[in-house]
Amino acid sequence: MSSRARIIPDPPPTFPPVPLWVSKLGSADAADDATFFAGAALAAIHPIARHDHPLGLLWRHRLSLANAAVLARQGGRTEDEARLRDHWYLRRDTDDPGPGGRILKAWRYLGERAAMAPDDWIITLSRQFELSCNHALADVVTAAAKLAAGQGSAVAAAAEIAAMSMRLVPASEPLALWLADVVLAHRLKWPMAVPLIASQLRRADLRAAGKIGRPDEAWLAACALAYARAAAAAAELYADLVRRANRLLQIAPKLRGRDADRMVLILLMEDAQAAGAGENASDRSARRLFERLVALGAVRELTGRPSFRLYGL
Repeated sequence: MSSRARIIPDPPPTFPPVPLWVSKLGSADAADDATFFAGAALAAIHPIARHDHPLGLLWRHRLSLANAAVLARQGGRTEDEARLRDHWYLRRDTDDPGPGGRILKAWRYLGERAAMAPDDWIITLSRQFELSCNHALADVVTAAAKLAAGQGSAVAAAAEIAAMSMRLVPASEPLALWLADVVLAHRLKWPMAVPLIASQLRRADLRAAGKIGRPDEAWLAACALAYARAAAAAAELYADLVRRANRLLQIAPKLRGRDADRMVLILLMEDAQAAGAGENASDRSARRLFERLVALGAVRELTGRPSFRLYGL
């Protein structure tokens, strides 16, 4: 009897790292060269954002989680990344993920291909951010679509739509940040947006931008520095995920579970996975598979608990 055919993904591509002088950026002294730093950092993640390897989905999910945790904290909530991950992956599909989980839902959607369609923004964003479909939201969405289709500086376009959103829809800071990232992605011709700016932009700068008639130099510099730091961190995250993915792919041919190949692909695409029954495997078989992967150093158990565990790269 012949052995079953194995379906194991190709190793993820590697790309040059962000220059050290960008990755160490953190001083306010860099404000005069903010757009230069942003350009260098965004150029480093440009090939990652455009590549179609499955690891790009995991990369975006991890960035979504980091951005959502920052926004939850700014909104006065107590969820960190670990708690947001728990609530998301251990809930039933019909469960309300809660306020923090709804933020995570919006940012996971930001990293999906469907989020790039301007025609859907007014309905989708009104639902994601619990906003009325009024003239203010319509005006912001119309402006975002126009900026997305325009030419010129991607960072300047992102800064402009964020300031306009804060001026017209001041009750929703997340909306302004979501639109900034999606407009940036359109200007850079990325197939999907990359969650970036919410993790690095100061809330005070965002609020101040909404009080200004149009983006000024200080606001543009604040956005550029935020994108420089966020893109540098995103590049470092991708490099770490590549190392972890390659370890998993080295071990993958040794796995013998019926759902092993499918699980390897899921681990390359999803932030976390519970050890549950699969298409061809029982709960017990799935647990044994994950326990072996942890023992071999291919995946991590992400909760530290003896039960209700989650696994991921």
